[in-house]
Amino acid sequence: MIAIVDYKCGNLFSLSRSFSYIGAEVKVTGSEEELRKSDKIVLPGVGAFGSAMDKLRERGLDRVVIDEAKKGKPLLGICLGMQLLCDLSYEFGVHQGLGLIHGEVADISGLIPT
Repeated sequence: MIAIVDYKCGNLFSLSRSFSYIGAEVKVTGSEEELRKSDKIVLPGVGAFGSAMDKLRERGLDRVVIDEAKKGKPLLGICLGMQLLCDLSYEFGVHQGLGLIHGEVADISGLIPT
């Protein structure tokens, strides 16, 4: 079963439907137990890095995602979810990420020619 992490940051319905469409068993959940029982974890995300990390921490889901990834469970981060896997982000301040991908998320908008 693929568990999609529900921490109130993402288009969970569309993502769930996409996995179901290809025949995957999928569950949208914010439950530590369900995440630990899953075969794979998907961390979606839309919004700001800092507030998304706050929501993960408030629910204790940051530790679950880290623990399960370190055990070797496949983990897919999509959009902001992928950014959260990094060490740090500089979006609207400096924010600690999950530290599963060593690197920093930086604003590149100033590098794009206008």
